[in-house]
Amino acid sequence: MSAKTIHQEVTFNAPPAKVYGALLDAKAFAAFTGAPATIDGKVGGALNAFGGMITGFNVELVPGKRIVQAWRAGNWPEGIHSIVKFELAPSGGGTKLTLDHSGAPDGSEEMLEGGWHKMYWEPLAKHLA
Repeated sequence: MSAKTIHQEVTFNAPPAKVYGALLDAKAFAAFTGAPATIDGKVGGALNAFGGMITGFNVELVPGKRIVQAWRAGNWPEGIHSIVKFELAPSGGGTKLTLDHSGAPDGSEEMLEGGWHKMYWEPLAKHLA
C-alpha cells in the first residue's frame, strides 16, 4: 500500500449540489465521462465506473458537502481498496472541490494524479459549464 495521499483542489462554475449530483448520479456521471457507469447513491451503495475499470462503494455521503468512497481499479491486486474523499465547499458562485485519495498501491500515484485531471476534472468542468 502507498503511504502517499493524492491531494488536488479544483474549482467548478456550478453550485456544490450540482457537483455532488454529477459525481453520484449514474446518468450524469456517464454523461460527463462518456463511459458506462452504475452508481447507487446511498451509503453502502456500489459503484461501477468506466465500464468496470473502477469499482467500489460509498462509505459516507453528506449531500452537497462530502462523498467518501472505497475505490479500486480493475488492475490492482485482489482485496486492495483505496479511499477517495471529495469535499465540496461554496466558492464565489461555484464550488471548490478538494480531493484526497489515499491507500492506492505503490507505483499507481502518477497514473492516478493525471487520471483525476483527464478523466474527472476536465470533462466535469465542460459538463457543468
